[in-house]
Amino acid sequence: MAGNEDMIICRCEEVTQAEILEAIRDGATTVSGVKRRTRAGMGLCQGRTCRKVVAKMVVTETGQSAEEVLPSTYRPPVRPVTLGTLANEWDE
Repeated sequence: MAGNEDMIICRCEEVTQAEILEAIRDGATTVSGVKRRTRAGMGLCQGRTCRKVVAKMVVTETGQSAEEVLPSTYRPPVRPVTLGTLANEWDE
C-alpha cells in the first residue's frame, strides 16, 4: 500500500500503516505475527475492520500468495461478560 504511513489501519488499537510495515519487515509473515508485534486486530472489534487490510499488506510486502498468509487467531468473548450473567445461565 503506497501512501500515507501515518494512516490508521487498526482503529481500535490505533495502529498505523508504518507500524504494520515495520512489523512485516522485521519478520512477521502472517496476520498473527503482525498482531503479536503491533496489537492490530486485538481491539474491541477483534480485527473485523482491519484483518483484510493487514493480510493484504502481508501479501504485498512478502510476495506470498493470499492462500499462504494464514488468518489471525480469534479469542472469544469479543465483549466482556459479567460473572452474574454467566451465573444466571446456570440457574435456568
